[in-house]
Amino acid sequence: MEFSHELILPNQDIPFKMFLFEGYAGGYRREKHWHRSIELFAVFKGSLKFYIDDQEHLLNAGDFMLVNSNEIHSITAKEINETVVVQIPVSVFENYYTDDKFIFFSHSSQLHDEVIMDLIANMYQSYSKKKLGYEFDVQGNFYHLLYILVSKYREENVEEEVVKVNSKLRKLSAITSFLKDNYKEEISLESISNRFGYSPTYLSRMFQKYAKINFKTYLDNIRLEHAYRDLMNTDMKITDIAYDNGFASTKAFSKIFKSKYNALPSEFRKREIN
Repeated sequence: MEFSHELILPNQDIPFKMFLFEGYAGGYRREKHWHRSIELFAVFKGSLKFYIDDQEHLLNAGDFMLVNSNEIHSITAKEINETVVVQIPVSVFENYYTDDKFIFFSHSSQLHDEVIMDLIANMYQSYSKKKLGYEFDVQGNFYHLLYILVSKYREENVEEEVVKVNSKLRKLSAITSFLKDNYKEEISLESISNRFGYSPTYLSRMFQKYAKINFKTYLDNIRLEHAYRDLMNTDMKITDIAYDNGFASTKAFSKIFKSKYNALPSEFRKREIN
């Protein structure tokens, strides 16, 4: 199956998002994050390493990963791959919610994985070509996909702790959205706690217990992702990259960068370009 490396972000014409995974070129790492949408990663070429709640899953061509709403996950793509991502608003499943407006899908049974892969491939190809009536073709496959998910992968008896974690992460989502929009600004645990009506101690514990990452590391990861893109895709000076992405100093940026990439930003840029 051949894909063009074009990011596709559908708008009004279909009721979900579908696009080619941004880490298709390899050398990619997406740190821990979560969101309300149900997300499917379908790998057609190459491989990915997926981490859900710190459990590692290796995805090879022909495999897909289902990420539940508010499920903490991270992704590593070391090599070139062709992966299609489908993001489904959780509200699509409102007639199938269990407790607390919640729905959970299991991936323990893989009997229907091949069907899922075929449906996603058909959806992506049809949407890419945009031939007359493509909307009906894409949505026909999409609703078949939904049917498979709710009839074959949905878990009706969900542990109380899973529901509780989901609820806490929904509350944290407002905070993480603010961090993603304002990462360039001077931000502290205290300032965010005051803004959202929590004590610093309580908010710190929420991040550690439910997001499984501390507040500062989460914020640093957001800044580092943006700084990495600037480092690789622009000629900006290291100092400008650091300050433009919210780091307190070049030294602070370099320290965090080296802890992840085992090289200083200047060394890494020179090595990758050459």
